[in-house]
Amino acid sequence: MQTSKLEELLAEYTELEGRLADPDVHADQARARKLGRRYAALTPIVRTARELEQAQADLATAREFAEEDSAFTAEVRALEEAVPSLEAKLAELLVPRDPRDSTDVLVEIKSGAGGEESALFAGDLLRMYLRFAERQGWKVDVLGAAESDLGGYKEVTLAVKDKSGQDRPDGVWAWLKYEGGVHRVQRVPVTESQGRVHTSAAGVLVYPEPEEVEVELDEKDLRVDVHRSSGPGGQSVNTTDSAVRLTHLPTGIVVSCQNEKSQLQNKLRATQVLRARLQAMAEEEAEREVAETRRGQVRTVDRSERVRTYNFPENRISDHRINYKAYNLDHVLDGDLDGVLAALTAADRQEQLAVDS
Repeated sequence: MQTSKLEELLAEYTELEGRLADPDVHADQARARKLGRRYAALTPIVRTARELEQAQADLATAREFAEEDSAFTAEVRALEEAVPSLEAKLAELLVPRDPRDSTDVLVEIKSGAGGEESALFAGDLLRMYLRFAERQGWKVDVLGAAESDLGGYKEVTLAVKDKSGQDRPDGVWAWLKYEGGVHRVQRVPVTESQGRVHTSAAGVLVYPEPEEVEVELDEKDLRVDVHRSSGPGGQSVNTTDSAVRLTHLPTGIVVSCQNEKSQLQNKLRATQVLRARLQAMAEEEAEREVAETRRGQVRTVDRSERVRTYNFPENRISDHRINYKAYNLDHVLDGDLDGVLAALTAADRQEQLAVDS
């Protein structure tokens, strides 16, 4: 058990409880949202740690009583089974989670190899995700769509949001992040007159919806230079050092302001400009990260890069990343993705546990 790490998280949880109880914190909604998300992520860890602590204490007490009264033997056995189970659960929870798990997402579905059949399959995937979102209680907005001649989709983009407004560790990204990749279908197309099974593919891209980036300025990162303001031709505008030049040392950004009457006003205005520039830089970086996530999921909508196959003749769904197979394709296409997504989540957690151990 990672005792020191657990103690740090318990202390952080207690601190967060205090900060979230402060009304002043909620005046800054972005900050409150960030703190709330972290609090929600830590809650299962704290709850399990407390359950384990209580079970260990109960076990010690039951063992003492069992030495004098055999009636407590059954309770000892039950607790001896519960404690290792809680220890394993806590160890899994202590594996670092994806910090984006509670975020909303954008989903793109694109038809690929297979022509009209691929576009029809893209439509099937769209309906599958819409029904899954409905089961989860999420809100879906169609941001753009290009339909094919037979009623399928050449491409469609969705914004999927958690309607609860809560920052849950099992949010939209936590569920849908495994969907990115090439999805292959094997079935008899409606355009096939000979009854032959065809294979086509559609690409799915999933990435977190970019959020507003919070920019904090640290005074130690700033160099402040003051000088006299000057007008056209170098003529002195005033005789005081009211103009301000701010240099943000980590990025090298320089902002000057001399239009206000006082040094304080010029510094405030320069700080506003600097913060705006840093905000833009941070947002561009966030957009780049999203783009990298997007590019990494589907290089080309090619059948050879498949992550999942939907086989209609066998009513089978296969996820090739974890060798998952199930014969409930009809239910999956109706939005019952729980089984395959739970398997992908479990496999991901096991891999992280192996790395962390």
